[in-house]
Amino acid sequence: MSIKLRTLTEIEKAAIEKLARSRTAAAREVERARMIMIASKGKRVDAIAEELELSAATVRTWLKRFNSDGLDGLNDLARSGRPATYNSEQVAEVIAAALSDPQKLGQPFACWTLDRLEIYLNEEKQIAIKRSRIDELLIAEGLRWRTQETWFGERVDPEFAKKRGSLKRSTPTRLKRAR
Repeated sequence: MSIKLRTLTEIEKAAIEKLARSRTAAAREVERARMIMIASKGKRVDAIAEELELSAATVRTWLKRFNSDGLDGLNDLARSGRPATYNSEQVAEVIAAALSDPQKLGQPFACWTLDRLEIYLNEEKQIAIKRSRIDELLIAEGLRWRTQETWFGERVDPEFAKKRGSLKRSTPTRLKRAR
């Protein structure tokens, strides 16, 4: 069965060419754009499949989707799966706890770690959640783990730099050779 690609608009052609050459877009989107770009040059399904090292059925699927849905047809469809385990109130509790000072919540330490946050949420808030899921929720919220001593806040001791003193290089500077 032969599938012919419909005529591309100028906007579609520009978007396809840009996506096909992208180094930052998802690999599957780039591959689909390449299929469309090659097909727009008049190549048949079998030749496209051979060039991109795909099955002819895969090429046919994406050509059909592009013909019917345009550029939106190149995106993945929503997949079914297990619904979210935590409701929005529980997610808000996790984020609020992570952004708060542990001592103000009655905890005996000055900063959060994922393990401490997990224990606090499991025991105090009665939210059964693992540290990996806490990390995912925080990253999805745009929060990143800081490498300093604290979690999303200031250092434990705000006068740390003054107490530490000036920094000293651990390796001596190299002497320049005279010419």
